[in-house]
Amino acid sequence: MISKLFIQNYAIIDQLEIHFEQGLNIITGETGAGKSILMGALNLILGQRADSNVLQDPQKKCIIEGLFKINKSQQVVHFFQQNELDFENEILIRREIAANGKSRSFINDTPVNLSQVKTLSVHLVDLHQQFDTLEINSESFQRDVLDALSDHTTLLLDFKKQFETYQQAKKSLAQLKIEQAEANKELDYNQFLFSELEELSLKENELEDIEIELKLLNNAERIKLQLSTISSELSNAEQPVINQLKTINNKLKLLDDFHPDLLNLHQRLNSAIIEVQDIADELERIESQVKYDEERISILNDRLSAGYKLLKKHGFSTTEQLISLKESLQIKLDAFTNVFSSIEALEKSLVVLFDACTISAKKISANRKKQIDGFVKEVNRLLAQVGMPNARLNVSILETELNMFGIDAIEFLFDANKSNKFEPIGKVASGGELSRLMLSIKSLVAQKLALPTLIFDEIDTGISGEAAKQVGLIMKSLSTSHQIIAITHQAQIAAKASTHFFVYKEVKGEKIATNIRILNEAERINAIAQMLSGEKPTIAALENAKEMMSN
Repeated sequence: MISKLFIQNYAIIDQLEIHFEQGLNIITGETGAGKSILMGALNLILGQRADSNVLQDPQKKCIIEGLFKINKSQQVVHFFQQNELDFENEILIRREIAANGKSRSFINDTPVNLSQVKTLSVHLVDLHQQFDTLEINSESFQRDVLDALSDHTTLLLDFKKQFETYQQAKKSLAQLKIEQAEANKELDYNQFLFSELEELSLKENELEDIEIELKLLNNAERIKLQLSTISSELSNAEQPVINQLKTINNKLKLLDDFHPDLLNLHQRLNSAIIEVQDIADELERIESQVKYDEERISILNDRLSAGYKLLKKHGFSTTEQLISLKESLQIKLDAFTNVFSSIEALEKSLVVLFDACTISAKKISANRKKQIDGFVKEVNRLLAQVGMPNARLNVSILETELNMFGIDAIEFLFDANKSNKFEPIGKVASGGELSRLMLSIKSLVAQKLALPTLIFDEIDTGISGEAAKQVGLIMKSLSTSHQIIAITHQAQIAAKASTHFFVYKEVKGEKIATNIRILNEAERINAIAQMLSGEKPTIAALENAKEMMSN
């Protein structure tokens, strides 16, 4: 329940603090006294947007605070856990509006955003205002009514998760098909490019190595002659270099004993002779391997030509670039294959998810349909109680495509005059009929919705007399298990109050401000009598007021 509402610097309210009680809290007052301003302030702590025009004094900020006392409801605890807030049985919601229009919100003194305030308020208060009867025309409200009566919150939550998974899978499938379509456009071309590279099947640095080998083969005879000449001069000529070095080394050996450094030089020359001999042998080996091979030259020229053609085609200059291109094309082709496989798998998964969602949706639909007869019977009984004995409500449920709410198209139908011609509520019900119908429906679902506080802002518009009395009785009955706050102009409803608040204007200095106070019994009798007969109530009106209160 809401135990305290504090308002500062809002519209024509300078500062106001209201302490609401459990039971039926009635608010009355002259038209223009500021009752709607109270509702406007309350709306701010329930998440409504605000602007700086609401500030009475533009030099100060506006502050609205609501203190709620609440038992540990599952939804509220879940909200606090989700938003990493510490749960307490007393919840303080505060809005601050600066002169520049900027707004700040707090829950238990922790800064939060406006959407968080709005989400929490849904679990704390049900606010029904004069024009909210339009809500009864919406399918979402009508569906919520049947769901509240069905008491299948867990099933609905499970279905919502299933359907979200199904929807996500559909989005993923659509994205994969887009990717597949894009890949399809390039598939044939990429496959052609890959096949060219695959057919040539180049190895690392192959084109560069071919160029080197061709240079060798094309100069084979000249290279062979030169190698043979050099090798001969080193070891097989009339005076080979190796023999000359041996002779010089022998002469140097004879001088070893004459100078300590000559032995080292002799040994170094000996090593040089061995190295030159090894070079000569290696030259002979290379010379024997170098052969002019016309067939090999032709093969290499053809391969090099094919390689050059691909280099030019792709604007490359090295074998490595062609190999990298082949690898990237392979990745694209593999990706296309993977997308195709993923699409097949996801399509199968979608069938399973759809079937699971459909099963859950049918259970939800069955639960809703079970509630219709009892719901219609009770609403029609209450309609008769509030002065609409000829009015009838009916509920239509038709199967529709699977959606986030199930498979039901729900519509409340209304017949005001026992004509058996049921039509959508918005087409045939008047404002007063809508108000009483909404009250009848909310009185049935209030317990199921587990809302601690229900607020009615002039729901009695368009009714009077016995109908107003019955509306008051329904509110009084509701107040045994809920806190009810109601703004009314009807004496019959005001007479049922547990706590009666009176809103009035007073002069403070040079300003007119709204104020509010709780009426004692004598003041209540006078206020109700004024509602019956005017500013100066008659004795009969006063007696009538006493009787209404005693009943």
